[in-house]
Amino acid sequence: MKLLGAVLVALSLLLPGAWASEASRTCIFQTLSEADHEFCRGDLEIIYPEVGDVSCSYIPKCHGYRQKLSEEWGKPRVRYPWAKKNKKYVLVMVDPDAPNRENPRLRFWRHWLVTDIQGSDLRVGKIKGKVLTDYTRPKPARYSGYHRYQFRLYRQSQHQTISLSSEEQQSLGTWDLKDFVEDFHLGHPVAATQFLTKNCKD
Repeated sequence: MKLLGAVLVALSLLLPGAWASEASRTCIFQTLSEADHEFCRGDLEIIYPEVGDVSCSYIPKCHGYRQKLSEEWGKPRVRYPWAKKNKKYVLVMVDPDAPNRENPRLRFWRHWLVTDIQGSDLRVGKIKGKVLTDYTRPKPARYSGYHRYQFRLYRQSQHQTISLSSEEQQSLGTWDLKDFVEDFHLGHPVAATQFLTKNCKD
């Protein structure tokens, strides 16, 4: 009985610590609010190292994920399982909250723009095409709150050539996305999603 009692006491001392250690390793990916979630449609997947698909979620601070997103990780894999194999697509990544969501005077900040993506590549997460804007990591300024990073996928006409004007090429900010879409008759996105993150030191 004394041995059993000693074992129980030892367990009572060890288990809380074990539970705390396990809790400290848990990383919760919070889903977006209903209003922000409405933007996401079409099963577009945005896949980064370690975290996997971040579509329609907040990037958590745990494990240094926000810092890695801003400083280490390159462009994500973008997968659209419903892409038509013989069709072409345009992928746009923008920040509509530059410099902050309350005063987005630099909307839209262009982070990535690729045209002529083959549907067969898009179905397996390969973004191969004509890069009009190289991928730029999300780096929200300190104290600017959460920023939305939006991915919009458009169908591109088979023989259509899409380009940026010289003025658009000179600046990433205050990009008129609506005019761009209208100029090239892209219509509505066939799929769209977003994730939210903020400065890793906030």
